[in-house]
Amino acid sequence: PHSHPAAFIWHNQHGSFSAIVVQGIRRIPRDSVMILRLITNRFCRGLAGIPGPGIAKWTRLWRLHSVWKADDHNTAIDLHRKHGPLVRIGPKHISVGDSSAIRIIYGLNKGFTKTGFYPIQCISWNKKPQMNLFSTCDEMFHPTYDLVTYLDHTLSSVVDLGMWLQYYAFDVVGEFTFAKKLGFLQEGNDVDGMIEAIQGKLLYASVCGQIPEAHLLLLGNPLFPVFMPSMETWNHVLNFTLKAINSRASLQRDGELDSGEKPEAGKDMLSRWMAIHASDPEKLSTRDVIVHLSTNVFAGSDTTAIALRAVLYLLLRNPAAMARLNAEIDHADREGKLSKPVSCRESTSHLPYLQAVLKEAMRLHPSVGLILEHEVPKGGITLCDRHIPGETVVGINAWVLHRDARVFPDPDKFIPERWMDSDPQLLKKMEQSFFAFGAGSRTCIGKNISFIEMHNIIPQLLRECGIRLHSPEEGWKTNNVWFVQQERCEVIHYAYDIDTYGYINQPFIAQLWKSLEDRNDSRVE
Repeated sequence: PHSHPAAFIWHNQHGSFSAIVVQGIRRIPRDSVMILRLITNRFCRGLAGIPGPGIAKWTRLWRLHSVWKADDHNTAIDLHRKHGPLVRIGPKHISVGDSSAIRIIYGLNKGFTKTGFYPIQCISWNKKPQMNLFSTCDEMFHPTYDLVTYLDHTLSSVVDLGMWLQYYAFDVVGEFTFAKKLGFLQEGNDVDGMIEAIQGKLLYASVCGQIPEAHLLLLGNPLFPVFMPSMETWNHVLNFTLKAINSRASLQRDGELDSGEKPEAGKDMLSRWMAIHASDPEKLSTRDVIVHLSTNVFAGSDTTAIALRAVLYLLLRNPAAMARLNAEIDHADREGKLSKPVSCRESTSHLPYLQAVLKEAMRLHPSVGLILEHEVPKGGITLCDRHIPGETVVGINAWVLHRDARVFPDPDKFIPERWMDSDPQLLKKMEQSFFAFGAGSRTCIGKNISFIEMHNIIPQLLRECGIRLHSPEEGWKTNNVWFVQQERCEVIHYAYDIDTYGYINQPFIAQLWKSLEDRNDSRVE
């Protein structure tokens, strides 16, 4: 039956010829659907003419790969410099690089809806996924720590600035959230592996968020919490939140919060929210208390630490700016305008160059490194003089907006003076384009925390500590996993000249503790 050797070999390896034909016919509909889907993606009505990477117009895999490299913020800058304000980064995904789109996309009641990117960042509790919110924190409380000196670094020692600022930020967030120290500065390490756990969660959310459907097959599978109840113990932030709540109240078997006859008074978020829950459980449920407190710890510390690192690192890389800021702080101090420690009100009132430095640092290194996604409402909208059809995912990346040379001349340079010396019209445009913490309902949770802490800790550290980069010839390394984290931020601290400043500076880490202990105000006005 097999007159030709090739036919015999084919039959042995693949079965009969007719079977091969049948298998091929069966695959035609499936392959046709896939090909049709790719073609539909590429030539999506209303988006076909928008420039961008060729492969991105066909599939979301380009976007997934770009985020996986942890350098998407720099890729986005390059794409917008090449293609302009609108860049197609997916079959139905548009990155927008024009400040005029901020109010359109993120304004209230504009009809835009959240995409599947955000639910991935929820927590699992009571065997159900619990959605969290990205909301603004009130400037409601500042902690007072007891002076405990656990670390005594000698002068001229190398300090990992980035690490210690992360510890500082965590302890601050823990204090005003729970009136409880998280213990990072005290222990000098990653307590309970919380930082590592959060980094893992951020990596998962940033990558999986590019194809949200995959989440339902992975950690978002609704069967996981049911058949694997222990899965909830994987969330370090949730575990700490539940532990903190149980130190004040108790979670009953039905999962409801029992705070006793009279909730404990306090100015931290947990105390206030427990009081609201006790007076009206429907207004603020147990679920709300747990989820929002967890979210505060999850996001609040990172935005603060990133901003603090950016300010100090960019000052250390620009000696002229550092000298001018030190002179401003010293002048205000000699005139008796600064207390010890420096308060937020004093910083905003008497240190104008500091305000410019903070703005410029956050312009060059905003905390969030991906677009803040929204889905266009049905009927479509007009962005940058172009109609964008409904159900298209659009969003703005602060890294792109902040490097727009039309708004920020010499956009890659650290020039704090631009926020003081620019003409009123340009300054107004700069303010409108400032997107370091997002806008509207997508404003990052750590915004106010970061601003307050920078106004407190930056002038205090510069007044008390002399620091310089350990390896100035090496730049830092950034890692974009939703938040753009920095690495290689080692510094050396040294003593100021006694004749000039009248004192020898304290060890850098001890000063972090002291800046917390010396806080006199429990409220920022």
